[in-house]
Amino acid sequence: MSKIIELFGKGTHNRSVDWQGVIGAQRCAYTNKRCYKVRKSNPDISIGTCSVLYGKVPEPVIICPVRLIERRQIFTDCFHLLTTHEPGNELHIIPEVSIPGGSVDYFLVSVKDGKVKDFVAIELQTLDTTGTVWPERQRMLETLGISRSDSAEESNKTFGMNWKMTAKTILVQMHHKVQTFEHLNKKLVLVVQDKLLSYMTKEFKFDHLETPALIGDSMHLHAYKMDNAGAGDYKISMSSRLSTDADGIGMFLGLQAEARVELEQILIGLQTKLSDRTLFQAVGTPDSLV
Repeated sequence: MSKIIELFGKGTHNRSVDWQGVIGAQRCAYTNKRCYKVRKSNPDISIGTCSVLYGKVPEPVIICPVRLIERRQIFTDCFHLLTTHEPGNELHIIPEVSIPGGSVDYFLVSVKDGKVKDFVAIELQTLDTTGTVWPERQRMLETLGISRSDSAEESNKTFGMNWKMTAKTILVQMHHKVQTFEHLNKKLVLVVQDKLLSYMTKEFKFDHLETPALIGDSMHLHAYKMDNAGAGDYKISMSSRLSTDADGIGMFLGLQAEARVELEQILIGLQTKLSDRTLFQAVGTPDSLV
């Protein structure tokens, strides 16, 4: 039995879905665009995996951040953080905005007469996988009676969850970004699945966070759980809200921990680029410098 429980935003156990059409269209149900997760070996094929079953006791785990924008509930749950929003103002959702030190996935913006009056920054984080989900995906297509272009369903290759680096990386990023928003007296919200939050609370110092969240804090953490929606589908719903400030984010890791994480990020970035082309050559011009 395949561990893939959602493809292209559809529950794989929902037999009323036109799976032939869904797989052929490769369209994400949440963006109404082609799924951006493509095979490296064949960019014409979108993988489409939203969530999987994982763990000793298999439970739904979201592996695509776009999955979190279902019904736009995560944005609705941030309305109260627009503290200067007024009735009559328009609400806008703006994706991928650059800020000092990086970019933010979404901004929820209050607008009046074409001018920005208030905003909340929203960052999404789901579990990064290790290995490959492709064989599991192909096994699911086989179960659904969909023809396949390879025999990957016979492969014994599998996937895992990169809990440690996912958690550390996003906390370091939040530590950098929240200082900007705190200086501006604005809010930054990190949206995660409850499974990731549970891991974070075990691995990092979380007992200083406010639960439930305080509206005056600059950093908010919204966790969502996967509920059975019936007919083989799932939906997300809020599980918990926590909050802190820039100093609180720093306490998660400590200065030494932060340095270690940044070093790990650099090493991973370098490691993935190593090849014969990057090998130092004492004579001539290496291909990597041309």
